Amino acid sequence: MSSSIDHTGCRDRASLELQAVVEPSVARPTEPTTDGKFRQDYTVLWPSELFWRDHQPWLAERGYMLRPRYHPDWVASYKDTPDYPWDSEDGVVPLHSFLLDATRISDGEVVILKKVFRQRNPYEIDMNRYFSSEPLKSHPRNHCIQIYDVLAVPDDEDIFIMVMPLLRPCDDPRFETIGEVMEFLRQVFECRVAHRDCMDLNIMMDPKPMFPDLYHPMSDTMSREFTDEAKKPYTRTARPPKYYIIDFGLSLRFSPDDTNPLADPVEGGDRTVPEFQNSDEPRNPFPTDIYYLGNLIRETFLEKTTGLEFLKPLVDDMVQDDMTKRPTIDEVVERLSKVLRSLHWWNLRKRLVENIEAEDAMKRFRRRWRHFFRTVGYTLTFKSPLPVPHY
Repeated sequence: MSSSIDHTGCRDRASLELQAVVEPSVARPTEPTTDGKFRQDYTVLWPSELFWRDHQPWLAERGYMLRPRYHPDWVASYKDTPDYPWDSEDGVVPLHSFLLDATRISDGEVVILKKVFRQRNPYEIDMNRYFSSEPLKSHPRNHCIQIYDVLAVPDDEDIFIMVMPLLRPCDDPRFETIGEVMEFLRQVFECRVAHRDCMDLNIMMDPKPMFPDLYHPMSDTMSREFTDEAKKPYTRTARPPKYYIIDFGLSLRFSPDDTNPLADPVEGGDRTVPEFQNSDEPRNPFPTDIYYLGNLIRETFLEKTTGLEFLKPLVDDMVQDDMTKRPTIDEVVERLSKVLRSLHWWNLRKRLVENIEAEDAMKRFRRRWRHFFRTVGYTLTFKSPLPVPHY
């Protein structure tokens, strides 16, 4: 998995403790103890969080309220108590320093703020604006993340804040049926963009259908108010989600008249691209995107689950070493459509079996019976085996 964006930003206790090691530039302040040693002080902000605290009043003026942790007068609720900081709402910190949740004041919607450095990613804002503007914004096949707003930071002309919807990793919770996976692939292949980093961490989903009450944006096991555990989600078959491609920091736009566009190779999260191994000459980025998508299917599904073997011929063509022999995205879409038309509705309802179940007979037994009863219910209530979202 690559160092890409996770719009949930969720963090567990281990990752909280390890952040000072993984990101040395944001090491925690320390305080001395009675035995002369030092311990991390969790009642103050990380250095990487100070940007958000310092800009909280300005963001509020622009219509976005940060959590109490980032208010200038914040005092930790767990200070001078035996409570762990991560058990309190104001002790939850983001996984990435450039991402933070906020509440849109006008309607109470949870949004994600992304700090973008224009010099580092000169095309990201323009690409997001392009896909978030009409006529593409309302196009039914547009699966690029829609941004709500772009804010120019008043005291740094290089930094902009993109305001985006709260999204969730595309495979969390896990896919349960063949039909759910096929609908995921159908949506992803519709995008047809030279993304140049199209791998699993850059494909997210709208959580609202499956999580109507949502959850805390930085700790998805907890309720939004952080007063209880988050409610269990609906399945994709019961409440179909829409999938989105995110992170256009490496993306490029080309003229429709350019039949063979060339671009310098840029390594994204997937470092296995054959054409990048021994050459840095400019290449057409579209066949590389085909490789990314094929390798995503191979590593996420074919190597870890049973039931999707009929996709192997298509995937093998998509990940060929010779990029000139890979199918175009139109050919991939057509071949996927043919596969879909060949699958009976009962095949689409079949359970997607994880290979790790072979090591756990009890888990396999529970999942089989749960799938059986769900399938009966979905069939009787006319739930489509190919869960297409209705928005």
